[in-house]
Amino acid sequence: MIHIYDLTLSELEAWFEAAGQPVYRAIQVYQWLYQKRAKSFQVMSNLPKTLRDRLAEEMEISRANEVTRQTSKVDGTVKFLLEWPDQVTVETVLMRHDYGNSVCVSSQVGCKMGCTFCASTLGGMIRQMKAGEMVEQLMYSQHLLDEHAGRVSSIVLMGSGEPMDNYEEVMKFIDIVSDPHGLGIGQRHITISTVGLVPGIMRLADDGRPITLAVSLHAPNDELRGAMMPVNKAYPIAKLMEACHYYYNKTGKRISFEYALVGGKNDSLEEARQLAEILKGLPSHVNLIPVNYVPERNLVRTSKNQIYDFWNELKRLGVNATIRREMGHDISAACGQLRAEHAEHVEKT
Repeated sequence: MIHIYDLTLSELEAWFEAAGQPVYRAIQVYQWLYQKRAKSFQVMSNLPKTLRDRLAEEMEISRANEVTRQTSKVDGTVKFLLEWPDQVTVETVLMRHDYGNSVCVSSQVGCKMGCTFCASTLGGMIRQMKAGEMVEQLMYSQHLLDEHAGRVSSIVLMGSGEPMDNYEEVMKFIDIVSDPHGLGIGQRHITISTVGLVPGIMRLADDGRPITLAVSLHAPNDELRGAMMPVNKAYPIAKLMEACHYYYNKTGKRISFEYALVGGKNDSLEEARQLAEILKGLPSHVNLIPVNYVPERNLVRTSKNQIYDFWNELKRLGVNATIRREMGHDISAACGQLRAEHAEHVEKT
């Protein structure tokens, strides 16, 4: 059965043409799905009933079920754990900001990158997410926002998985959610995060999309980064920075660098100076992230004073940096953490 969220508008038009139906029906269905948030083909009242029946026979709108949900009492962040028919689960996070609502989407079930500070990689990577499954994560959040007349204003592909390792499906997802006949979320409001897969960064630069690139750096030298992030062995910092310069030169877009501060690991003033040195000459922005506590990882959170000392040293050296506001701090905020907790509970029962 076809998952309709998995179809671009042109693919849906091709389906209608093959079915002997007017191609404009595809736009009508897209508007029902994404603008009127239809959850059933039968409510699509400007379609003939025979067509609605055929759509219901050959396609489905929703595949995922909500397993559990956590809502922050501090800032209203909502974290869903969704399950698909093959019993895999992924997390989606809805974050409410002063400037709008952002959804963090997972691009893989689990992750094979092996970063030592991340819960997503626990248990490895199970499978790729299809574009339609990523769309469904987004629509799940949008349906919740509809209860309060809200809308998704931005998307971050920073959930479980490495988006550059699922490039084709991620780009298809972006094409679907940015289509003006659907949700119409501008690609400038979409961010892709990568651990530093150089071929993906180069490909994204050549594609010329106006999305924002965020690179998970987390260390300013190869020895430290290699110990924290296995990907550094394949793509050391020199190669990564070369790709980042290529990306900026091709797109003119400033790159965001994610830097998770781990107590006693990567948070000294000397490491701040090393970070400033490798970013010299590249228009960029550094997001300093106090590391999330993950029970399976023996990591110490950098003290508040040390975080500010690190930040001030970067500013002194001319680096544009901010300390990320923590969202959902009172719930299982780390990527993969809610999924890991659920798996542990299922195992015990």
